[in-house]
Amino acid sequence: MKLTLADVKRATLGIIQGTETVSVTGVSFDSRKVQPGDLFVALVGENDGHDYIQMAMDKGASAVLAAEGHVLAGDVPAVVVPDTLRGLQQLSQFYLKQVQPKVVAITGSNGKTTTKDMTAAILAKKYQTFKTPANFNNEIGLPVTILSMPENTEVLVLEMGMDRPGQLTELSNLAQPDIAVITMIGEAHLEFFKTRANIAKAKLEITQGLEKGGIFLIPADEPLLTEAPGLPENTEMFGPVPNDVSESLTQTVWTENGERFAIPMLGRYNVKNAEAAIMVGRTLGLDMNTMASALAHFDLTKNRTELLTGKNGERIISDVYNANPTATKEVLATLANDGAENLVLVLGDMLELGEKGPSLHAGLAAAVIAAKPKQVNLVGPLMVDYLAPALKKIDQNLLIKTYQQDELPQLAADLKEKLTGNDLIFLKASHGIHLQEVVTALSGK
Repeated sequence: MKLTLADVKRATLGIIQGTETVSVTGVSFDSRKVQPGDLFVALVGENDGHDYIQMAMDKGASAVLAAEGHVLAGDVPAVVVPDTLRGLQQLSQFYLKQVQPKVVAITGSNGKTTTKDMTAAILAKKYQTFKTPANFNNEIGLPVTILSMPENTEVLVLEMGMDRPGQLTELSNLAQPDIAVITMIGEAHLEFFKTRANIAKAKLEITQGLEKGGIFLIPADEPLLTEAPGLPENTEMFGPVPNDVSESLTQTVWTENGERFAIPMLGRYNVKNAEAAIMVGRTLGLDMNTMASALAHFDLTKNRTELLTGKNGERIISDVYNANPTATKEVLATLANDGAENLVLVLGDMLELGEKGPSLHAGLAAAVIAAKPKQVNLVGPLMVDYLAPALKKIDQNLLIKTYQQDELPQLAADLKEKLTGNDLIFLKASHGIHLQEVVTALSGK
């Protein structure tokens, strides 16, 4: 990105303080992460970014996007706007129109990050491609992602998150995608949406900003989507998962239109994510052989069924960024089918399930038992109060250890004391449980 304060003024209709020719080459809303040349966006939330302007300038920020009503030092180059979040979004739309990439927008209750990674890997075989870093997928992260893409970007792959009605409408209108994808409808956010049907309705908002003639991709096995009224004219379906899937801890293999695909991760459920990515690739002119090559070695975002080695030599599967009942059952089924020996499970609470939380946690019991773990470690009140007794009811001899969230250091210490090179440990929970701290303690990563 290379813009001037004059460009920022034009994009936001703000008022300039300083010289119009001041150049900005990046954007940051966190003063701790400012790089020389950045435009520091002083967002107002729990903390007021205006309190950190001097810190940002000391770290090399070129200018500031500030809100009206705040006192700025006279020597600080700035554009002043009524609302800095809205200003950030307006600036991202200005830059998006300058670069004019094809935009692929991906959402879903589960699998959106993995699908984003797969899609970007495929498209990078033919196009200059940029994707959402980490989980920059909300009303702040999305415009920052857009402003972070290089000027030569041909395809922009955006992940879009959602936790309330209307949010995807806002994000879709901001990005105006050429291709929109929904990976699946799960139980995430049931606390707020009450039913999967309401979740599906909210996810369908991703089509609100879809360009005229744009393509909408949905899973063929989800009637809440396939039978929804008013679908875009160019709606296509991906899946179902082929019958010839074979899976192990390190690789999942299947055949698609005569081409052998192998992804470097476990789980037949990840094949559906790959099916979505392949559909995007086909839409943008990639052939099957090229896409198979891309998926064989794609870069997966950290803590999404990531395979690591622990300090005691144990194998670790880290899937601690997100969790809902459907996804958790699927990965447990994969472990059961693989016949993993010396399996140690660490399962943390699945959050935002509302009044259905107790029954949905207890409902994991059969899947846990089918995986034949030698030990189950449960973290959080929902796992401890509901899954633990459900497991004991099925198998009184199963070794179950329980912890609350503030006992993660003790959990890590207990595991490090017992784990050996013969063990496989699988960890999954909602991000708010912070099981990544246990992963780091075990692996050093």
